[in-house]
Amino acid sequence: MAMIASGIIAQLRIGRPQPIAGVALPSAYHRQPVAGPVAVHELGLAGDQVGNTRVHGGPDKAVYAYPLSGYAGWIAEFPDFAERFVPGAMGENLVVDGLDEASLCLGDVIRCGSATLQIAQIREPCSTFAAVLGSKRVVKAMTLSGRCGWYFRVLEGGAIAAGDGHDVIERPHGDWPIRRFTPIAAGRAGKLDELEELAAMAALTPRWRQKLAQRAEQLRRGPF
Repeated sequence: MAMIASGIIAQLRIGRPQPIAGVALPSAYHRQPVAGPVAVHELGLAGDQVGNTRVHGGPDKAVYAYPLSGYAGWIAEFPDFAERFVPGAMGENLVVDGLDEASLCLGDVIRCGSATLQIAQIREPCSTFAAVLGSKRVVKAMTLSGRCGWYFRVLEGGAIAAGDGHDVIERPHGDWPIRRFTPIAAGRAGKLDELEELAAMAALTPRWRQKLAQRAEQLRRGPF
C-alpha cells in the first residue's frame, strides 16, 4: 500500500499513575521511554495506564502522539523554562519525528510497526498539563497555537517499537489537516458548512461530532 506521508517513532513512552504535586488524582503523565516492541490494543499500549479515567483513556484516546518539532515552538514562547520542553513533557506515548499538525489530517490511518491506528481527535490541555509544566499559561498557549498533538484509536492491534515508521496509508479527509481544525475546536473559527461537515465525519469522535453539531444548530438559529 502506497504511503501518503511518512514519519518515524522517535520514542515510545509508557507510564503508571503516580502522585503529582498540585493534581488531585494520581497521573501517568510522567511516561518513560521504552525500546519496545510494545503490544498495542483497543485501549492503548500494554503497560501504559491512566489515572483519571473520567477524562483520559478509552478507545478514542488509546494512544497519544506528539510531534518532536512541536517543542521548538514551546521553547520560543516560554524561554524562561525552556528546559522543561523536552520529549515526554506533553505526557505523550509516541514522539513523532517528521510529521506534525500541519502535515497530518483528521481521520488519517497510520501504520506503526504491525499496528494500524487512526487519528480520532486532538488533545485538549488540562490542569495536569499546567501542574507538570509549572504554569497555567501553557493551557491557553496550547489552545491558541494548535501545538496539541493527536489521539489515536486502534483499528488493528499489533506491536510498536521506537524506530518504527509513522506512515499515513489512508487519508479520507485530506481537506482537514489538524491545524485547520484546532481554531474551530477552540471556538475561534468555524463556518456553518465546516461545522456540518465535521459533525458528519465518522472518523471524528462522537463527543466532538455532537459538540460541533450543536454549534452548527446554534448558527442556523441565529443570534436571537
